Amino acid sequence: MADTQDSAAPGERVVIKKYANRRLYNTASSSYVTLEHLSEMVKQNIDFVVYDAKTNEDITRSVLTQIIFEEESQQGQSLLPIQFLRQLIGFYGNSMQAFLPSYLELSLASFTEQQERMRKQFQAMGHTPGVGAFDEQVRQNLALFDRAMKMFSPFAYAKAEAPPPPVPAAPRAEPTPPPADEALTALRKQMEEMQAQIEKLAAKR
Repeated sequence: MADTQDSAAPGERVVIKKYANRRLYNTASSSYVTLEHLSEMVKQNIDFVVYDAKTNEDITRSVLTQIIFEEESQQGQSLLPIQFLRQLIGFYGNSMQAFLPSYLELSLASFTEQQERMRKQFQAMGHTPGVGAFDEQVRQNLALFDRAMKMFSPFAYAKAEAPPPPVPAAPRAEPTPPPADEALTALRKQMEEMQAQIEKLAAKR
């Protein structure tokens, strides 16, 4: 296995060459590497750029996308929800497409910063953060993302969320109004039962 720690000088990117046979060559470590090696370099915050060895075209984006595809294909490794992927595909060719990359970058940067802050706080208290520790933050980020999606494509969301048009009903006699008193009585009874349970739990504590 190639040593992914071998990198270019500080402040410089590692240059990866991709040849016609799909082999990837790390010019810093003078060794051939795989997508798995590049994935580890990303996780180690080693910056790199991938060039086509023949055309010298920057193909970093396509290689990173391929790494994501490989990660998503592994059982239990998927990170991207199906609905997110559908929405993402829907933005290709959309008039607001140019705004989405910047928004996603800012969202991920904010999430990473919050995650790191929470991890440090838990470590300072001598605890290891579990999955549940990030639940609230995840919900907030998803809500923010959903609002942004609606802002970017309001017509698509309006169409998706709009209720179906009402079907004209045949003329009929005026319906009998529901027994409001009975509903209120049942609701009041449920609230009283819930209050009694809460008081019982508080007394036990």
